[in-house]
Amino acid sequence: MPRPDKDPAISTDAFFGSLTRIRNAILPAPVQSGLNTGRGLLGGFIVMHLVFLVFAASLSLRGEALSDTYIYRNWAMAGFDDANLSGGPSPWVYPILALIPMAIAGMAGPGPFFFLWVLMTTLLNGWALLKLTSSGRDRRAIPAGWWWLVFTFLMGWLGFARVDGLTAPLVLVALAYGAGRPFIASVLLAIGTWVKVWPAAVMLALFAVVKNRLLVMLAGIATSAVVLALAAAVGSVPRLLDFLSQQGGRGMQLEATFTTPWLWLSVLNVGGSKMYMNTDINSMQVDGPGTALMSVLMQPLLILAALLVAGLTFWALHNGKQRGGKQLNGGPGDGTDRTELLLAGALTLATAFVVFNKVGSPQFMVWLAPAVAVGLVHSWREWRVPAAMLIVIAVTTYFIYPLFYDALSHNNPWMALVLTIRNLLLVVLFVWSARRLYLLGKKTPAATPALKES
Repeated sequence: MPRPDKDPAISTDAFFGSLTRIRNAILPAPVQSGLNTGRGLLGGFIVMHLVFLVFAASLSLRGEALSDTYIYRNWAMAGFDDANLSGGPSPWVYPILALIPMAIAGMAGPGPFFFLWVLMTTLLNGWALLKLTSSGRDRRAIPAGWWWLVFTFLMGWLGFARVDGLTAPLVLVALAYGAGRPFIASVLLAIGTWVKVWPAAVMLALFAVVKNRLLVMLAGIATSAVVLALAAAVGSVPRLLDFLSQQGGRGMQLEATFTTPWLWLSVLNVGGSKMYMNTDINSMQVDGPGTALMSVLMQPLLILAALLVAGLTFWALHNGKQRGGKQLNGGPGDGTDRTELLLAGALTLATAFVVFNKVGSPQFMVWLAPAVAVGLVHSWREWRVPAAMLIVIAVTTYFIYPLFYDALSHNNPWMALVLTIRNLLLVVLFVWSARRLYLLGKKTPAATPALKES
């Protein structure tokens, strides 16, 4: 007799049962019990982040930085003035609030910049973990916290040396507040959007599912008003929206999902396709027959995908209301689980922002983790599938960057295969999350415990 809460079309019980047996064979029961506590999770957090902090300190003592923090440091030392830069990308490729952590890391000069940047990321990650697990008191959230730590570790310096690593924990905290505290969640997401645009996708999902959408709008408007006042105070109002146009003229980035056909044309030396470095924006791109047209089409395609996903989320909510009955947490309501809709919508929109993006930077993978981490707390059974996919995505991304990016950019077929697998997994993740949204609207899933709103 099939279980009513299991989708037989995509049942993965056997696979995860095997993983559980492997875990039990490796870790004795007392060790598992110790790790599955707030104290055990705290120990894991400290050990993992000490690895990154110690390495960052060793580089900073030599006056060095790593990855994009070299660029951030140059911007901070130049006062974020293009006239003081000798070349390379402009600091205004980012929204204005991204410049604040760069300025903070540069307050003590160029030497400790990298260490202070990693320290800021560590503090934000700690905040996210505390919120996710209710300061370690929510025992069912501990496995989700471990998943978050493992994913963060596998992403490596992509999460610690890029602006994206600052926004991911901010979005996780916003999702943990979720539909129950929409104003706070919206303020955090608006701040994140003014650091790196992608949290706007999560805000769109929040707007689609909350009862009081006016609160979401007011939070976004109020936060943007503060940002405008800040820009006016430093005389940067004319450059406030430069980040919207700075990316418009770039071509198809090497790692982008839709670049995959031209990646293989370049590897196979077909049709004159080739890889090249766009030094203006420090990005490896692919040029070949049709890439210019595809580059132009990608932005409207991304907007269309986002609107379709938002529409699907609205539909799922409306259909749930028509079903009536009780909320999935057992209380009286409108027949919908707004938290589950928010998380599914957030993951689908964030994945759409990656899949339909002509920029495919490896750090974009951190965008996908917050919704999955909070989803694992909400319903481990439902969210273990995307959690497993994201672990594989993180591993393949690590092989792409930093391990073998040079080989990839020189047409290595094995690394092209790894990148292709990663991109296919992203498409599968998008399909899974969109399908999840559709199923939430079409039928009432099995009851799942509601996420705490503390």
